[in-house]
Order: sequence, then structure tokens, then C-alpha cells
Amino acid sequence: MAGVACALAIAGAAAITGQALPMPWIALPAAFAAVVGAVVLTNWRAGVYLFLAWVVVEDLPRKFLGNDMRLYFAKDVVALLLYLAFWAWGLRGRETRPSFRFLAPLAVFAAWGLLQVFNPRSPSPIYGLLGLRMYFFYIPLLLVGYALVRSGRDLGRFLLFNLALAAVVAGLGIAQGIVGLVFLNPAELAPELHLARLVRQAPITGALVPRPTSVFVSDGRFAWYMLVAFLLGLGGTAYALARRDRRGLTLAAATGIVAAAIVVSGSRGTFMYALGSTAVLAAALLWGASRPLRARMMRGTQLVLLGIGLGIVLVLVLFPEAVGARWAFYYETVAPWSPTSELAWRVWGYPVANLLGAFSFPGWLLGYGIGTSSLGVQYVTGLLGLPAPEIGVESGYGTLILELGILGPLLWLMWTIALVREGWTVLRRLRGSALFPVGAAVLWFAFLLLFPFTFGGMQPYQNFVFNAYLWLLVGILFRLPALARR
Repeated sequence: MAGVACALAIAGAAAITGQALPMPWIALPAAFAAVVGAVVLTNWRAGVYLFLAWVVVEDLPRKFLGNDMRLYFAKDVVALLLYLAFWAWGLRGRETRPSFRFLAPLAVFAAWGLLQVFNPRSPSPIYGLLGLRMYFFYIPLLLVGYALVRSGRDLGRFLLFNLALAAVVAGLGIAQGIVGLVFLNPAELAPELHLARLVRQAPITGALVPRPTSVFVSDGRFAWYMLVAFLLGLGGTAYALARRDRRGLTLAAATGIVAAAIVVSGSRGTFMYALGSTAVLAAALLWGASRPLRARMMRGTQLVLLGIGLGIVLVLVLFPEAVGARWAFYYETVAPWSPTSELAWRVWGYPVANLLGAFSFPGWLLGYGIGTSSLGVQYVTGLLGLPAPEIGVESGYGTLILELGILGPLLWLMWTIALVREGWTVLRRLRGSALFPVGAAVLWFAFLLLFPFTFGGMQPYQNFVFNAYLWLLVGILFRLPALARR
């Protein structure tokens, strides 16, 4: 049914526009819809893994097809099928309904966002639909994640799948950063995908640092995905080794590959967040692990650090010039004592300047409508020929002010603080169990995304990789106390 519907939609579009479409453009989407529909609708748990895999690799064919935006919405089709299959399964009453207290302030924020679709300053309601999609479309994954993990075996399968996928993507990124950006990129890129060939230069030594994208269309999306995988690797390895699970060694090796990719990525923010997260999670393990488990968890942490060190050393030995250029770039632009350090400016000065810049637009009090300054506005403007909003700042809270008015950041802080606070309550219930490292990694990721990352810009939250993993992992976090009692 899904395949037929897709084929009819494409044929209808061809009839309306009067343009004949080649047979592959009808057959391939129909086959994709049929296969995905068969997998997801018959087994929603398998659909979760298919959805995650597609979210990660979707950008690769899009790069080679000239940034064809029809592929951009394929993940939304998969998500809708997943929601439908999960809803049908839930109607059978096989799962108790969870209670999330932070949903009340989140609903208030969503209601205000819905009202902002009809903001008279918005050039078109289409921008409002874009904003609703960016902010709220993946929230149902909260319930999916809660129901996905029923036992330690399910959790181990989830961690192994994600780390294995991340290790492959990381390996491709390392290879691209070393051999050059012509690898995994077409000879002719779409003009809007210029970030796929970004090269930075160290200010003192002049060393060139190609920013790999791996399977993604931008270097930032690749680095963000590596950070999610790195946090899951730290927590997952400690959890597996605390349970004496053999998969702990595999998770440690995958985490080492991911760490090496973070070094090669040339992303200063991701590099610093990875260093800080390692220290935070190590301290969390000392606080949250029981005495019998503490030694095993710390051995797991040491094993992860050893894997990280070996991965970085291996890349350094094999490709000293490539790694050396990145170390020079990090040192010259991040070290506080470097004469060309940008640390203070990028951490505080630049975000604050952009936040204050939101007040330079005359409609800041009530905003210009949700979606008018969101990720993807350029595609709406270009594809549909709508007037550009011509507003925007590189500050998450500034973006909320421009889109939702002065109430925007206040309502955002209400639900994000409520989520992290409730997550902290859940984490305290896990204290002393082997599941504590996973819970700590998930809660730390949620905190980073909803506060420091949002302070710097709204793009990380609206990025579909971060957003999908956020809601899925938060759902898993709230499930962990039930697993700990078994």
C-alpha cells in the first residue's frame, strides 16, 4: 500500500507539472516505501534500528544526487510509519504508560509554538509548519525509546548497534580527513553544500585542516554525531564491563575509533566537549557506583581511555602530518595562553553578542513566527519561492526570541529545566546499579544539548541526528529504573 501510494503521488506530481519522469524515479521510491513499510509496520522494534541507520546515512545519497530534497523527507516517512506501528502495538495494552512530568511545561511551550504559526509577521504559514517539524516532530520517540528496552539484553543490543554504526562512520571520516575531501564527495557539489569541502587554517603555523564530513553533508553534523556516539561508548562500555559482558571490549574498541575521528574532525567544540565529558563521566562513576561495581566500572573507564589512546596513537603514527596539523589548529585557537586563542570569544563573547543582536530587530517582543529563523529556511525559500524572513542570529536563545518573542526562551527554560531535573531524579535511583553509567551518559548528553549547545545556537537541537537521539535516549533513561529492579 505504501509503495502504491508513493508511486501514485509521483505520477500525480508529474501529471500536474506536465513533466515526464523516468521510470527509476517511480520504481525506486516505490520499492523503498514498500521495503521500509514492510519492515516497520510488521516489527516496530526493527523499525527503530532502520530509522536510526537511515538518519545517519541519508546525507550520503543526497550529496551524490545534487542535494535532492526528496531524500531529505524520507526519514520523516520512516518516522511516521514507525509511529503508526508503535501506536497500533500500544493499543493492544502490552506496555504500561510511562509518566513524564516535564511534558506539562513542554506542552505549554508547544502550544505557544503552535500559536506562533499564525504570527502576522511571518511571511507564510509554511515557515510555521517547518518550525513545528524542527521542534516537535521527534518527540514521540520518547515513548518509543521507553518501550524499546525491556531488558539488559535489549539495552546491550541497542548500544552495540549504535556503536558499530558509529565506528563505520568514524572510520570513513578518518579516511576522508587523511586522503582528502574528494573522498565520499561528488566531483560537483550543489552550491548550498559548500560545507562538505571546508578547510580551516591554523593562524600561526598556517597548517591546513580539512574538515571531514564522512557520510554527512556538513562537517558539523559529522562532529555532533561523533559526540553522541562517544558519550554512548563511555557509558555503554562501563555498563557492559560491570556486568562482565564480552561486548564491553567491542564497545571500547568502537569508542576508540570514534575518539580518533573526533581528533581528525577538526571541530574544536566537539574536541573540548569530548575532553570535558570524559572527566565529568569519570567523576560521576566514582559518585554513583557501588563499592562492588566501582572497581569494575573504573576498569571499564580505563579500558575506554586505553582504547582512545591507542586509536589516537595509531592514527598519529600512520599519518603524523594530518594529526599534527589538527593538534596545531587546536592549540593555536583553543589554548588560553596562545596569542591567537579564540576560546573566550567563542565560549562567551560571540554567543552573547548574537543574543543581544536579537533585540536589534523591531519585532523581538512578540517574534516573527516559529520557523522563520530555523534550520532549513533556505530550502523553503528556494523550493517554494516564498519571501525570505531575513532575520537570524547565531544564538539559540536569540533564535527563540526572534521566532517566539520574549516568552520563547522563558518557556524553553521551563521545560528543559524540568526535563533535566526529572532526569536527575531518575539517575539518583540508578545509583549503585550497573545501569548508572548509561543513565549518566544520557542525562549528560541531554544537558549539553539543551543548555550549552542551545546557548551557542539552535542548530544543534534542530539537527535531526541530535534531535532524534535526544528523545529516544531520554525515553530509555526513564526506562532504566525498571530494568535495575529486575
